Amino acid sequence: MITNRVRIASAEIELSYARSGGPGGQHVNKTSTKAVLRWNALASPALSDADKALLSKKLASKLTEAGELVVTSEKSRDQATNVDDAVAKLAEMVREAIKRPKPRKKTKPSRASKERRLRQKRQRSETKRMRKSPPRD
Repeated sequence: MITNRVRIASAEIELSYARSGGPGGQHVNKTSTKAVLRWNALASPALSDADKALLSKKLASKLTEAGELVVTSEKSRDQATNVDDAVAKLAEMVREAIKRPKPRKKTKPSRASKERRLRQKRQRSETKRMRKSPPRD
């Protein structure tokens, strides 16, 4: 589950495994613990058209030409832990991408704030005027 209205079915997610780098000695050379998760975001029925547009705009650099979102994880030396981490990464990326911005509420400055601003402008103007040398006759 990504959000209340977006749920990605496990059938849509394609998992593969690769050899992971980093520490681990001979274990790293023998086992494929890196999890590679692929999800075709633009063809997914889990997203509405508006969500797909937001996602393709915000995650454009992370999508392949086919519209797939590829997430990898090699944090752990355990394959299952890396799968869980990759799924969590995918969920967070999608959650952030489909978040709609709050509409801006127009506000007016209060009368007191306008008066304060004008008073400060007058004071500043007066200060600068006083710094000038007196006019020559």
